[in-house]
Amino acid sequence: MVRALTFLSAILTICLTHHLESCGAAELYGLKRGDVQLKSAGSLTFGPSGVLFIGDANAAKIYAVNTEDVAIEKTQSYEIADLSAKLTGTVNASAESIGDLAVNPITGNAFISVTAGEKVAIVRIAGNGQVDQLDLSNIAHSSVSLPHAPEDKEVGEGRRRNNPRNNSITDLAYTSGRVLVAGLAAGESPSSVREFDFPFNENNAGMRVEIYHAAHGRSEDYAPIQTFVPFNLGEEPTLLAGYVCTPLVKIPLNQIKNREKITGTTVAELGNRNRPLDMLVYEQHGKNFLLMSNSARGVMKISTDDLESNKGLSERVANGGVAGQPYETIASLQGVVQLAKLSDKHALIIQHSEGGPFAMRSVELP
Repeated sequence: MVRALTFLSAILTICLTHHLESCGAAELYGLKRGDVQLKSAGSLTFGPSGVLFIGDANAAKIYAVNTEDVAIEKTQSYEIADLSAKLTGTVNASAESIGDLAVNPITGNAFISVTAGEKVAIVRIAGNGQVDQLDLSNIAHSSVSLPHAPEDKEVGEGRRRNNPRNNSITDLAYTSGRVLVAGLAAGESPSSVREFDFPFNENNAGMRVEIYHAAHGRSEDYAPIQTFVPFNLGEEPTLLAGYVCTPLVKIPLNQIKNREKITGTTVAELGNRNRPLDMLVYEQHGKNFLLMSNSARGVMKISTDDLESNKGLSERVANGGVAGQPYETIASLQGVVQLAKLSDKHALIIQHSEGGPFAMRSVELP
């Protein structure tokens, strides 16, 4: 570990001496060229120097890749009415689902993980509308495998029959030199959050998470986080996490490596029969807000006022009711399945209406 840090320090010194922009991410983070063969295309997030992290749930692995992305036309105005057709033409197969959307903060280009038939792909969309597939052959990359991943097999009966491996990675984010991964682990209390230092140097067993699910009126530790964002509450690094049916939970990050299990604080119940799809945090008029897209309850703008002092819900919220942090539903945003921050004032969204194509456009943050 000390040797790795010494090597990284030497590389950083060389980069600073010869101008940081001329030093590639591969050299900075020890990425080696080779083929990346994705089994599934899921969560995406950007890290330092434009490194793209890709969550492959079926392989239970996180890849860090140097996309060598360059700015073609940095813009805050995207408008693609038939994104499905663009994706199908790019990957030469019908685009069935979109796993995630991420924007490279350096170039402004959008990256989408796509499943098309038996193909999985990462597609880049530039500000001028140019669409191309990221070539994952002989690309500079590194990877880390998830310890204690669920076995790759179907379990359960009837409508509850499923493969837990598909939820080994439900979301990921990069913050302060580490990659945070939410999903399921093997064994009891499968809901987990894992943390990996970057550059990758060791596996981390992570932390099992229990929450009070107000819509159900009980504590639970089996359902995975669906989407989350890192957020500082005062000086305490925290995860704000959304679960199905729809608790919003704060989880202190400084305890991931120190404890095997923690109970998160449920700061809001946002309604049952609903799945949160994506989430971002932004500042407006000196205050921070969460923007959360949902399967059945539209896009919510959630206040973070007094979030630090919110002691959490401890009683059942029945009949689809809501409680905790206040929010408003943004009526102008319909069918939003993916969100990404494009700038301090704009978001990039992917929309999908039943029977229609995927569409992508930029919007002002509400």
